[in-house]
Amino acid sequence: MSELPVGWTTVCLDDVYQLVRGITFPTADKHHEFVAGTVACLRTTNVQKTTEWSDLWFVPEEHVKHQEQYVQEADVLISTANSYELVGKVSWVGKPPMRATLGAFISLLRARHDVSPAFLFAQMSSDQVQQAIRAMASTTTNISNVSGGKLKELKLALAPTAEQSRIVAKLEELLSDLDAGVAELKAAQAKLGQYRQSLLKAAVDGSLTAEWRRTHTPSETGAQLLERILVERRQRWEAKQLAKFQEQGKTPPNGWQNHYSHPVRPDTTGLPELPEGWVWATVEQLTDFVTSGSRGWAEYYSERGAVFIRSQNINTDKLCLDDVAFVDPPRGSEGARTKVQQSDLLLTITGANVGKVALVDVELEEAYVSQHVALLRPIESSLSSFLHMYLIAKAGGRAQLDKAAYGAGKPGLNLSQVGSVSVPLPPPLEMAVLLLEMASGLDATEAQLAAVHTAQATVGAQRKNILKAAFSGQLVPQDPNDEPASVLLERIRAERAAQGTKGVKRGRKAKIVP
Repeated sequence: MSELPVGWTTVCLDDVYQLVRGITFPTADKHHEFVAGTVACLRTTNVQKTTEWSDLWFVPEEHVKHQEQYVQEADVLISTANSYELVGKVSWVGKPPMRATLGAFISLLRARHDVSPAFLFAQMSSDQVQQAIRAMASTTTNISNVSGGKLKELKLALAPTAEQSRIVAKLEELLSDLDAGVAELKAAQAKLGQYRQSLLKAAVDGSLTAEWRRTHTPSETGAQLLERILVERRQRWEAKQLAKFQEQGKTPPNGWQNHYSHPVRPDTTGLPELPEGWVWATVEQLTDFVTSGSRGWAEYYSERGAVFIRSQNINTDKLCLDDVAFVDPPRGSEGARTKVQQSDLLLTITGANVGKVALVDVELEEAYVSQHVALLRPIESSLSSFLHMYLIAKAGGRAQLDKAAYGAGKPGLNLSQVGSVSVPLPPPLEMAVLLLEMASGLDATEAQLAAVHTAQATVGAQRKNILKAAFSGQLVPQDPNDEPASVLLERIRAERAAQGTKGVKRGRKAKIVP
């Protein structure tokens, strides 16, 4: 650590914190509701800025072997096994609303005598300490883990007791103002999100272009557009079949056209009445094909090559290639059927982001999709923006996708569910007007959201700077009359020696590090 102010000292986490490991228990003993003889069990998902007391597990109290494993007021929880970005994340317990213990992937930090719990928690939350924890973590696959032994050696800065109180008071003053600003930004973000969905709803139910319809008569209705698309769809299929016969040197057999698979028609049961000139269609009717990525791409991962689009690249309903993987598949491999083209739509069909949809609005030289992503190719590229808009609207396709994905069991969509999504198809001219109106409204919304994100980043940077100043002795003045932290440390060590430092013996189910 950098040079500390006079009166401060460097300590190990073990000097100032008691570390209590979480408990393990059989999966069969996990309950989602309280029953007699159980106790709440906190997990990594409960480790937020302040401990989140919802979505709890309840486990038989017999698994709690020692009193230290019950969460107490002013304890700090720390995530010891999580993704790299979240390992080491800490949470302030406050006053527990119920009797609770902690699961295997988190630990409990309890401030030792005469050390301010709030001072230690703020320091554990600082960027410098969080980076130090991640640096000592071991990572396998997608999970990082930091052991209790390593945590005990984590270096912290200890201020004199009186200065700890002054720092905590100043932090409460400064950070409460920041927290108020964050709350306002979140409220603005929520309102912009609501406005965005209202705009999407107006687009997909036709109210956005209601005035336009009163003064314009389109030359082609939605029904006529659909009929034209269906003819084009069949013609493309027949051209592909003839190309296959020619490639194989075969003469097309009689009746080969009868093997064409007609796309599913919309089920209009319960669907709203459409504006004049509109018609219900399905995703399958409007697309050349709907397919998903192939399995077995892992062996083709490489440092460079073709772009490999995964679900995390479309989890904001936009194509984001900031963190992209690359593959080098052999020519002619089965995965080549999912080569991505501009104007394609990509839809997550498994996992936490199921139902998210992105429009490929850039030209990619060579790109493929993973098995968790479906590829939709509209018959006409002019349909792509409209379909994307409809599929991300909560009042439109998003509701249908969510209903299908979360109907039962693990979230997921199959290709037939995707293809059968009902779509309200407006006349081509009205669609063009509608998309122009939407582009204007959404661009303004995106600009405001970008401003909110910039402000949030600024607040985050201010928080980091405040915490950095606090634990380098620059936030409040030092008082030469304060008892030095070294004296406090010696007193803690003497008290521990008097109590005995062996600690309680543990079984396989729990560990306590005194």
